[in-house]
Amino acid sequence: MKKEIHPAYNNNTVVTCACGNSFTVGSTKNELRVELCNACHPFFTGKAKFVDTAGRVDKFNKVMSKVTGAASSRKGKKVKDTARKVKKAEKNKGK
Repeated sequence: MKKEIHPAYNNNTVVTCACGNSFTVGSTKNELRVELCNACHPFFTGKAKFVDTAGRVDKFNKVMSKVTGAASSRKGKKVKDTARKVKKAEKNKGK
């Protein structure tokens, strides 16, 4: 390793959380401020809030039922082509 290109390493860096918890770690900085720590993070505290996905699934199913209902009421390409050919044949018979 080259000398004098690396920052100084501190073994007693104080980390202060927004909740008021503080602890020491090793870092190149003298002091760190964080928003979440193991004392206040929902994963570690067990107070995790789970999002109710059932409402989202119901909303998706509602939208999809509208889409499939509209699609089933439309005529397909083959039906349209057949109707166009029949109409053209009737028009040619009259000439």
